[in-house]
Amino acid sequence: MKPLTEQEIRNAFVNCTKGEASRLNVPRDLAEQPWDDLDFLGWRDHQAPDRAYLVTELDGRRVAVALRSSAAASSWQARRSMCSLCVTTHTGGVSLLVAPLAGKAGKQGNSVGAYMCSDLSCSLYVRGKKDIGTKLHESLTVEEKVQRTVANLAAFIAKVTA
Repeated sequence: MKPLTEQEIRNAFVNCTKGEASRLNVPRDLAEQPWDDLDFLGWRDHQAPDRAYLVTELDGRRVAVALRSSAAASSWQARRSMCSLCVTTHTGGVSLLVAPLAGKAGKQGNSVGAYMCSDLSCSLYVRGKKDIGTKLHESLTVEEKVQRTVANLAAFIAKVTA
C-alpha cells in the first residue's frame, strides 16, 4: 500500500459526512506504518474504543470506512473466532464491526457488519509479521492469503457502498 497523508485518509471516507471525517482521530504515527506490508490501514480510535476505521485502495481510488463495535463483552469472545477478512483465528481477538451504508441508506440507519480482527492488523497476521500464537495450517502461499484478504475486504466495501 502507498503511504497516505491525514488529508488523503479524511477525503476517502464513503460512509460518513465530511464533518464527521474531519473530526475523527487519524493515527498520529502514519510515517512509521509498515506501508509495504499493508493491504489496508486499519485502526481503533483511542478516544472512543467502540469506533474503528479502515482505508484501502480499490480500483485506483482510496476508500475509507467508519466502523463501530460493541463495547460490551460477550461470552463468545472467550472462544476462538475467525476473522472474515484474513481468515485468521483468535481467542478473544475478533470483533463484530458494523459499518453504516454509504448514502441515503446509511442515514436511515442501515448497516452491514463483519467479524474482523479486533486490532485490524489482518495484513500483518497474513504475512506472519504479527504473532497470534497457535495457527491453523493452510496450504496457501502468503501471496494467495494476501489476495484472499484483499478480495474479502473488497467484497465488504462493495456491500457498504452498494
